[in-house]
Amino acid sequence: MKNLFKEALAAGKPQLGCWLSLANAYTTEIVATAAFDWLLIDGEHAPNDLRSTLAQLQAVAAYPSHPVVRAVEGRAELIKQLLDIGAQTLLIPMIETAGQAEAMVAATRYPPNGVRGVGSEIARVSRWGMDIHYLHEADASICLLLQVESQRGLDNLDAIAATEGVDGVFFGPADLSASMGFRGNSGAPEVQRAIEGGIARVLAAGKAPGILTTNPTLARRYLQLGATFVAVGVDVALLAKGARDLAASYK
Repeated sequence: MKNLFKEALAAGKPQLGCWLSLANAYTTEIVATAAFDWLLIDGEHAPNDLRSTLAQLQAVAAYPSHPVVRAVEGRAELIKQLLDIGAQTLLIPMIETAGQAEAMVAATRYPPNGVRGVGSEIARVSRWGMDIHYLHEADASICLLLQVESQRGLDNLDAIAATEGVDGVFFGPADLSASMGFRGNSGAPEVQRAIEGGIARVLAAGKAPGILTTNPTLARRYLQLGATFVAVGVDVALLAKGARDLAASYK
């Protein structure tokens, strides 16, 4: 029941991750052998469904990397399913208000603390009823990460980060840059200033800031600023670059 990833974030211990967008349990297990601290199973932009997400959770289970599941959107009924198949840590995209943040907290907690449906005895998360303590200990083991990736989200960042039950705030550079008028240019100085300021604001709220970047210089910069969970690679990009570089070397 322990969520060691959540404990590491609370302790301010940096966690390096990799994005998984191939939607395949076999390639997910290959990446798991690299021993990243965390692996993001992407349900928003990758062609994942509930069953492919389950298969990837099962593939990662034998390895030390902690699986984080990104939902396609913040819907309570979808969150319920992801938790029941065994996700302990969720990343919810497109959060713009404290009200949305509160709704996501409620969706991950059982009554009376929230609105999560009670059905763990028939679910993988309790080992199909073998874990008789799950229902009473589940709330404390959930790690909830929210994505702020719009100007409106930035405007409300302090209230979002202050929401009880939120463990961290993840900045989405691509959507954020588009929202700020710099579509396709997340490296724009204005966007970078917003991200750096956002990291400081999340830290001030006592929560963990996170981000994805495949730029090593930026990754180290964010870590120096106090970002706690940073994804530094994407499986699709690693495969594409490796294949293209290999082909180019013979042409």
